[in-house]
Amino acid sequence: MENFAQVLLLLGVTVSVIVTFNRFDIPSSLGYLLVGLILGPYTMGPVIDIPQIRALAEFGIVFLLFTIGLNFSLPQIHALRHQVLGLGTGQVLFTTAIVGLVAWWAGLTPMAAFVVGAVFAQSSTTIIGKQLAEQGEENSRHGKLGLAMSVFQDVTAVPFVVVIPVLGMAVGAELVLGALGWALAKALLAFALVFFVGRWLLRPIFHFIAERRSAEIFTLTVLLIALLAAWTTNSLGLSLAFGAFLAGMVIGETEFRHQVESTVRPFRDVLLGLFFIGIGMLLDPASLPRIWHWAILGAVVLLTSKALLVSFMVRKVGTDPLTAWRTGLLLSVGGEFGFALLAIALSANVIDTLLGQIALTSVLFSMIAGPFIIRHNHAIASLLVRDLSRSSNSPMSPTLELGIITQLEDHVIIFGYGRIGQSVAHLLDEESIPYIALDLDPARVRQAHAAGELVYYGDATDRNVLDLLGLDRARLVIISHDDVAASLKALEYIRRARPELPVMVRTRDESRVSELQKAGATEVVPETLEAGLMIASQSLLLLDVPPSQVMRRIQEQRSGKYRLIREFFRGDTLTETASYSSEEHVHSIEIPPNCKSIGRQLGEVNPGGITFITIVRHGDRLVMPSSETSIAANDILVMHGSPDELQRAERIILYS
Repeated sequence: MENFAQVLLLLGVTVSVIVTFNRFDIPSSLGYLLVGLILGPYTMGPVIDIPQIRALAEFGIVFLLFTIGLNFSLPQIHALRHQVLGLGTGQVLFTTAIVGLVAWWAGLTPMAAFVVGAVFAQSSTTIIGKQLAEQGEENSRHGKLGLAMSVFQDVTAVPFVVVIPVLGMAVGAELVLGALGWALAKALLAFALVFFVGRWLLRPIFHFIAERRSAEIFTLTVLLIALLAAWTTNSLGLSLAFGAFLAGMVIGETEFRHQVESTVRPFRDVLLGLFFIGIGMLLDPASLPRIWHWAILGAVVLLTSKALLVSFMVRKVGTDPLTAWRTGLLLSVGGEFGFALLAIALSANVIDTLLGQIALTSVLFSMIAGPFIIRHNHAIASLLVRDLSRSSNSPMSPTLELGIITQLEDHVIIFGYGRIGQSVAHLLDEESIPYIALDLDPARVRQAHAAGELVYYGDATDRNVLDLLGLDRARLVIISHDDVAASLKALEYIRRARPELPVMVRTRDESRVSELQKAGATEVVPETLEAGLMIASQSLLLLDVPPSQVMRRIQEQRSGKYRLIREFFRGDTLTETASYSSEEHVHSIEIPPNCKSIGRQLGEVNPGGITFITIVRHGDRLVMPSSETSIAANDILVMHGSPDELQRAERIILYS
């Protein structure tokens, strides 16, 4: 019963802290660390000491690597072998080497210095992905590159999982090298056993299990395979996590990958939470007065070294300086996997407790600073990249400054020369309408420019670049990329410089339409809505609806701002994201037999601002009823409007 009370205490504190952190958009991994600190042995209050829970928490890393393996099968790694594979591997190797050498020079043993370098080389995919999504930068060039590299770091951490335990078992360089060689040989054997045997067995096994149509059996099979692979590598003297990773890679090549990932996610999240709680219990606040200066220095080394190294490497592969610096700033933050490697090193006695505290606190400080660095990555990168538009490395500056722009009059400026920007430009060419385009992909700019198209390298958020484009003489601006944050910055300057200039903006979906319109966009085209409109029109043609009628329907939709496509049910408001809270949507109510509105006309109960789309009466649908239509018992009224307007209409209809 004593253990039961501790479990209840653990769950109660965890739920309270995680709910609070989620409310303030703080990464949950930091919340789990705080729970561990609160319930750990180094703080006042209750202490959780259940050996079974600590043993169970170790499987958090097992299932973490299992899910990473699902997303990095051999074909996927082969597809990423060029830019991301080289950059991701190089970043981890060089950061480990450089930081390790600095730590060795500072007096650490070679093995401890290696661990510190490996820990500092990791980045937080959770913090990066979450913060980019909040800023609308997850589809930007630096966002995609940073996320891809951070995810790939998790794969490159697998060798560290194999190597670090070996470092604690040997003394002397010869024994270390021998132990490492033997460990790598066993890793290859484990790879052969799990990968080739698994490839031969797993697909037939999952087909057999799927035919049973039992979610319970499927879940048990997934757990059995992951833990069996972990046991196989553990029997060879390697880590449990390495085997789970190999099993995930094998399953990642099958058609069952997504279902397996969905099945194992709850186990992974709970066990990983327990793992981070265990890490938090290692934090000793009493040691902070002794180590705080070393921890801050470590955090500065971590953030600075990775930002410099990543930006340098990304720049060397041909990326523009601004994107390179922004990518470096994203990846500078420390990562959760660093905690995992640190825990492995502590359990293997590779580093002592004091060094572990310093490294742990350094990573924690960097993770706390991470969201702020990512949030202001553009401003920081802009300070680091001075006079970008006039830089001698910029492919656009010589041509623009020699007067080509002065020849353009009533031209169109296109920001982003991807598939949509190129399609627009080609149609403008057909109509002999002059245009100039900007893009941040040097290879794309070079190819387009060589083909004689007026495409130049440049950042659309740079005021100097916008001025060089002849903004004062332009007829239209089209923002065809899907980086919302960059679009908002460009709109801010365009509206100050030329308030009357039409600006058309592309966005991925309707969630940011209102924000872009308020910033000054004349027209916002949601890509998903246009795709839906095209699918609907082709469906009508396949259903033998006359083409003229289909074209009329499409024109009605566009002139009505996609009214029918935008009119969809949002579902339970409790599950909706904040971005939809002010958007217009569809809501339906049923008229009870004793309702006072029975017999009244729709115009009498409309508070203004809503549209009655349909009345469903005895199974028949009356589309777009007139305001003189009377309400009958058991009618279902389908209305369109804003949330406030819909609530007001519902109160009038049902209660007045």
